[in-house]
Amino acid sequence: MKLKLNIWRQEDANAKGQFESYDLDGIDGDMSFLEMLDVLNNNLVEQGVEPVEFDHDCREGICGMCSLQINGEPHGPDRRVTTCQLHMRKFKDGDTITIEPFRAKAFPVIKDLVVDRSAFDRIQHAGGYISVNTSGNTQDANSIPIEKENADMAFNAATCIGCGACVAACKNASAMLFTSAKVSQYALLPQGEIEATERVLNMVEQMDKEGFGNCTNTGACEIECPKGISLENIARLNREYLSASFKG
Repeated sequence: MKLKLNIWRQEDANAKGQFESYDLDGIDGDMSFLEMLDVLNNNLVEQGVEPVEFDHDCREGICGMCSLQINGEPHGPDRRVTTCQLHMRKFKDGDTITIEPFRAKAFPVIKDLVVDRSAFDRIQHAGGYISVNTSGNTQDANSIPIEKENADMAFNAATCIGCGACVAACKNASAMLFTSAKVSQYALLPQGEIEATERVLNMVEQMDKEGFGNCTNTGACEIECPKGISLENIARLNREYLSASFKG
């Protein structure tokens, strides 16, 4: 398979950046997208050209680091997959593929295709924890009765990997889907009730402080999310926030 790649190159956070084109040959349809980039970088190194920087770690759809905008779509044309799970058979011989970093004020570019997503970490630090009594006869978590429906919804919310596709898909670069998932995974469980009020207030406040935009209600975030995090979590976040505001 022959491809033409238009890739965003940016020396550092202060550089202007621009697209550069590369021709690539010999790509197998069974390669993952990141393996294709590995081939490109091997070629660039052999030519004495600096390789393209991109994030990756597990390459199994778990860590969420491989966040690339591919032909205008977060993680590319497939659904419910991360970039590392995207295979080149989704493209055709002779295709031109445009690859760029996720675009958001709160995700500044570090270099080339790598962005700083530590804003998500700070949102989680603001309220993504629970208090546990470790003294005396502490009740084992597995012995606390939880309705299966709530347990399933909490588990589904907890599958969010924080890749940032929701932000990249939103025209306002909103982090509502990510934040709502982190709020929901605790709001649905009795263990999360202790900090429930301050959690949602603190996490939303931090989300706004990071520069993320407001929810657009278009649903692009759920469509592009590799884990299929539901918009229902945003509705739950709004209810939790309204309730907490009255209590405050």
